[in-house]
Amino acid sequence: LVAVEESGPAAGNSPYQLRRKSLLPKRTASSTAGASTSTTEPFGHRAKRARVSGKSHDLPAAPAEQYLQQKLPDEVVLKIFSYLLEQDLCQTACVCKRFSQLANDPILWKRLYMEVFEYTRPMMHPEPGKFYQVSPEEHDHPNPWKDSFQQLYKGAHVKPGFAEHFYSNPGRYKGRENMLYYDTIEDALGGVQEAHFEGLIFVHSGIYTDEWIYIESPITMIGAAPGKVSDKVVIENTRDSTFVFMEGSEDAYVGYMTIRFNPDDKSAQHHNAHHCLEITVNCSPNIDHCIIRSTCTVGSAVCVSGQGACPSIKHCNISDCENVGLYITDHAQGIYEDNEISNNALAGIWVKNHGNPIIRRNHIHHGRDVGVFTFDHGMGYFESCNIHRNRIAGFEVKAYANPTVVRCEIHHGQTGGIYVHEKGRGQFIENKIYANNFAGVWITSNSDPTIRGNAIFNGNQGGVYIFGDGRGLIEGNDIHGNALAGIQIRTNSCPIVRHNKIHDGQHGGIYVVKTHILFRFFHQI
Repeated sequence: LVAVEESGPAAGNSPYQLRRKSLLPKRTASSTAGASTSTTEPFGHRAKRARVSGKSHDLPAAPAEQYLQQKLPDEVVLKIFSYLLEQDLCQTACVCKRFSQLANDPILWKRLYMEVFEYTRPMMHPEPGKFYQVSPEEHDHPNPWKDSFQQLYKGAHVKPGFAEHFYSNPGRYKGRENMLYYDTIEDALGGVQEAHFEGLIFVHSGIYTDEWIYIESPITMIGAAPGKVSDKVVIENTRDSTFVFMEGSEDAYVGYMTIRFNPDDKSAQHHNAHHCLEITVNCSPNIDHCIIRSTCTVGSAVCVSGQGACPSIKHCNISDCENVGLYITDHAQGIYEDNEISNNALAGIWVKNHGNPIIRRNHIHHGRDVGVFTFDHGMGYFESCNIHRNRIAGFEVKAYANPTVVRCEIHHGQTGGIYVHEKGRGQFIENKIYANNFAGVWITSNSDPTIRGNAIFNGNQGGVYIFGDGRGLIEGNDIHGNALAGIQIRTNSCPIVRHNKIHDGQHGGIYVVKTHILFRFFHQI
């Protein structure tokens, strides 16, 4: 009989007796009755009374593991799990379905995550060179804390003063033996060179001063702090460029931190070559979500210089600098998107000497000089930028510079909107140019730009002002509502003016004075 076989000597010698009994199939009433007729009991064992009903008080006592897995309240299990580190928690999740569900509780993982990385919102890292924070409530997956932990786990940490504590308490951090901690950024970069880890560096909250950060490998360095991360992680230098990217740093990434150049002598000539960020020949780093400040009156905050210098600078704030904000020169290129560039002492952006950047959706405003200045053969493609309230022109073109400016808004300049002079060129297409104190567009001194398809309106003076041997093509624009003439041509200027709509001005439509060279009008309204 089944009952006799299970309680025999062989079963008594088995360490898995209870587990095997707990897995017996439910017996029918007939088999149970049959089991109860047995009068034979093995030596030294007393047969348990067979179950004759389905009432709970007749069941055998649940094993300890069954109690832990099925009966212990969730709150108690979660309290126990809260003492585990991440690797133990993952192993616990393999025990059973219930443990798997409880071990993936977001509250448990949030506590572990913030202990290691400090972020108060999960920082997702789905692919190299891409980081972004998410709101846990709006994320697609139920536990973004764990997802982010898995993505960031292999990084090393710069956390001054913590390394000694970490390595002297191996029992406290059992399971984190593969994590690396350093006191300085220089030490962490040395660890990359010595191949101690793959190159992901978390720089934790603090101010790091006068470290020599020369990057010549594709490392990833990101700030790690609660709240607004870039405000809490500050890297500054008082003697040399704060970050220098050199050949070999292709695809390097620096993000979510404040980068400052703050020399003691802010005007000394020996700071002429120093910047917050210096990007040199043949490198293409990614700079993302950084605050960039320079208090030096000599040299720009960001300098991109040389053939093959092609960074990606996105979502950065380059403001309150005592010289130029962003300087692109000597055949450098790059992509610059969604940046805030404001209140710089000189231009927000300089492009010079065949520099040819792509600049999209930047907000360039309240500069103490011009918004964008292209000169000495500078080029570039500017699209969908908002350029306003700069002290001089919103956009200045000079000395054979030839930028392309498309679908930008250039407005509320304290002088003019666009100023093209001294043989400047450029294509200005489908922009909105409005509410500038002087003319929306100035063209002078043998300059020859193309002004096509723009809306030029509500200027406090004229719409387009061409004087002093100015030239250019003024075509297909909507020029209206300006305080003076829609187009004014003076002093030996010779533009081509055609297919424009000029209307509702407070003064004349086209005003020509003191010019002896033939100019051409076609289909003006």
